[in-house]
Amino acid sequence: MRTSSNPVFSSLSQDSARGATQLGGAGRAAYQQGQYAQPGFGAQPGYATPQAHPQFAADTRPMTIDDVVTKTATTLGVLSIVGVIAFALITANPGLLFPILLVGGIGGLITVPIATFGRKMDSAPVTLVYGALEGLFVGAATYLFTIDLQGTGGILGAVGAAILGTIGVFVGMLFVYKTGAVRVTPKFTRFLTAGIVGVLFAALGSIVLSFFTGTNPLYNGGPIAIGFCLLCIGLAAFSFLLDFDNADRLVRAGAPSKMAWGVALGLTVTLVWLYIEILRLMSYFRD
Repeated sequence: MRTSSNPVFSSLSQDSARGATQLGGAGRAAYQQGQYAQPGFGAQPGYATPQAHPQFAADTRPMTIDDVVTKTATTLGVLSIVGVIAFALITANPGLLFPILLVGGIGGLITVPIATFGRKMDSAPVTLVYGALEGLFVGAATYLFTIDLQGTGGILGAVGAAILGTIGVFVGMLFVYKTGAVRVTPKFTRFLTAGIVGVLFAALGSIVLSFFTGTNPLYNGGPIAIGFCLLCIGLAAFSFLLDFDNADRLVRAGAPSKMAWGVALGLTVTLVWLYIEILRLMSYFRD
């Protein structure tokens, strides 16, 4: 079974696969062939309605796409409210920029492993806490990347353009997934995962290098930085295909409705990454 480069979806998929194993040989084969489908991201007509796994007997209803949409919207709502508050606080007191940025960024990085490895993917509190922490990070990062627009009235335009760009990429990749224009194959998954890992090590390496050289070529706004930002945007966009595929598999496998909180967490991770990269790219072209 394919796993996503997004650690949240990877863990969710593993849980779903374990549930399919308990169904026995016939159920396992049906799961692998996607025969627990219902209308959703990639369901095929004529397939059976999802059946809850034995391990999920306590749950009365299997997860649906509506659950994913509702819980993702709730998480993004919390993120947006906290983000606006954080931005307002920093605007009133710029000295709060880096404390809020660090608390939100580090807190979000800690929350994802807790959800992934602590088996908290079905936890609403964990997902909503992540949304709040990322709201702090997004609010601070938005101020940082629009600091040149302070007092000019162009902040709303820049933020609005970044949000519209993020939504546009999300909808576009959903269309690509629904139409099958790009198939999520094991080879595609390995290639994309390798790219994300490579970007992560390059970013960490450039930060370490900056300690010795005083400059960071991947984040200084030059041609290399712009190219690196475009690469990150591309990887984030294609990551949606893996996320959609794993969410689709959870729905078809009959995962319990509460696991939609884990799907919401995974989608929020990718959406935040994409928004920040678009906002950063826009700041480069203004400078």
